[in-house]
Amino acid sequence: MQEARVETLRFEYEDMEAERLDVYLSRMTGATSRTYLQKLIKEGQVTVNGQVVTVKKEKLKSGDIVSLALPPLEPMTLQPEAIPLDIVFEDDDLLVVNKASGMVVHPAPGSSTGTLVHALLHHCKGQLSGINGVARPGIVHRLDKDTSGLMMVAKTDRAHRALAEELKNQKSIRRYCALVVGVMKHEEGRIEGPIGRDPKNRLRMAIVEGGKPAVTHYKVLQRFRHYTLVECRLETGRTHQIRVHLRSIGHPIAGDPLYGTKTPLFPLEGQFLHARTLGLTHPVTHELMIFDSELPTRFIAALEKIERRDQSGI
Repeated sequence: MQEARVETLRFEYEDMEAERLDVYLSRMTGATSRTYLQKLIKEGQVTVNGQVVTVKKEKLKSGDIVSLALPPLEPMTLQPEAIPLDIVFEDDDLLVVNKASGMVVHPAPGSSTGTLVHALLHHCKGQLSGINGVARPGIVHRLDKDTSGLMMVAKTDRAHRALAEELKNQKSIRRYCALVVGVMKHEEGRIEGPIGRDPKNRLRMAIVEGGKPAVTHYKVLQRFRHYTLVECRLETGRTHQIRVHLRSIGHPIAGDPLYGTKTPLFPLEGQFLHARTLGLTHPVTHELMIFDSELPTRFIAALEKIERRDQSGI
């Protein structure tokens, strides 16, 4: 039997300010469980500049090369979990769910339970498309862990194929609300830049030569003293597209743990990107269906906090 391959991730620490090893790895890998990463550190699966480090509080300095060896995944068996879901629409072929920020879409290292997939398995009694395999039943597209909002889910393979084809042909409607750092000068704009893996961090995306074509349209909704609320419309759907594109023009999303500013202007809880509008063609009836969702409570609270600070002149 062929031995399972160990995957090694490599990062270069670029910040001038020192940071704890476990905190840095959690931020760079997106792992929801820091305990999982601390376990790997303790087991000697992490090196800094080629030397094994087993202390989770080890402080990194600029230029340090960090390597993380991920053990092979064990065979996956998913158990349904009775996790509450905000279902916007459902019939025999598909459902649209309003995903909460902080919920991982499908199982991954460090996120073996509590995902949207576990909740869907319970809610749908196992009736989900199997095209994406055992780890991602029903998942046609995904939202990042810290991104909230609307997602389509396929309950049958027929629905999955139709919805995926529509996404591929850029016929789906996907509009997002984002709170970005800085004040945008233009009322609207178009960001175009090919997206691929960041050569310095394989878990982060970047605009790179040879990447997949990507286009994002944005429109200013409201300006504040230090932030701007914008609507983004996806023309393509690359991994982390909005986050990468907004950062590329100097306006990263507020609270983004991977692409945002390390030190915020003032404390805001969470990443402020919300999938507000989703439009799709029903795979069986061929009816155009458009869904909208309100901004999450924490998003609204942050906007109110910013307005109060602006009015106070801070």
